[in-house]
Amino acid sequence: MPMKIYTSLDQIPAPFPHACVTIGNFDGVHMGHQQLFNTVSDLARRHRGTGVAITFEPHPLQVVRPEIGIKLISTYEQKVELISMAGIDALLVIPFTQEFAAMDAEQFVDQVLVGTLGVRELVVGYDYAFGKGRRGDADFLEACGKKQAFTVRVIPAFKVDGMVVSSSKVRELVAAGRMEDVTKLLGRYYQMRGVVQVGKKRGGSILGFPTANLSLNEHDLCPKHGVYVTQVVYGGKCYGGVLNIGYNPTFADSKLAAETHIFDFNQDIYGQPIKINLLKHLRGERKFSGPEELAAQIARDVTEAKEVLAAAEEEFWLYCAEKFND
Repeated sequence: MPMKIYTSLDQIPAPFPHACVTIGNFDGVHMGHQQLFNTVSDLARRHRGTGVAITFEPHPLQVVRPEIGIKLISTYEQKVELISMAGIDALLVIPFTQEFAAMDAEQFVDQVLVGTLGVRELVVGYDYAFGKGRRGDADFLEACGKKQAFTVRVIPAFKVDGMVVSSSKVRELVAAGRMEDVTKLLGRYYQMRGVVQVGKKRGGSILGFPTANLSLNEHDLCPKHGVYVTQVVYGGKCYGGVLNIGYNPTFADSKLAAETHIFDFNQDIYGQPIKINLLKHLRGERKFSGPEELAAQIARDVTEAKEVLAAAEEEFWLYCAEKFND
């Protein structure tokens, strides 16, 4: 059964049967988040109840600390898709406003968790806290649970290769271009999405490597500039490719862009949405003496990328599965 999505408390007419609930921002829906969802789903099945996730839109830091300029791993749409894939029955997306930020933790428990959802089992991460002054931590919730007859389960930190999985760690690794480590922490390839733009059209006519171009916003999470091995998802099919992120210094461009050469592909896809999974950072962006030297380097990049894709063939097709790319 498809996950039901509620975007306000008013849309929930009555408490859910034996509500098993988790709360979080869930940016990136990484492996740590997936431990929460797995626990909620298991509890819901065991009690013949309902697995519920609560998240917020926009991200709370964009409201209470806009000066930070937090760079998100996933778009709202992608976050919803990934939570749906995790086996959650119902997702409550609470509009996060200054007024909501001022809500006391006690009010949130009474009005949202107990009054609206009818929580019976609550699952939270070891470091999660909510409410005014972040009073709603694990100790607070356990005390509330004893008074209002719900159980609290605190999920410990989840580690991969000695790294504690967190959204901030994923952002750090993406910015450093460490895509193999990013894949381990996310449980899937890091994905960029966008609509193909009309570029300078130098890739095909001058360099011999036509590209699909996406515009990037400096305020969004941007991987380290340079060349990447990619998996391009378009029209329900997957293709290998190489991606350059940067300003194309050989041609002295001033606009940040992502230019992808897609292997074995010759369709006109201007104005079409594509998804680009990043497998590996090959090299940094640098200025070449001219088009001939740049074209020769791109040819070497393509050869290396195909070797990487051949070595990761099993994972390539796994992450191309429909469940990862709806």
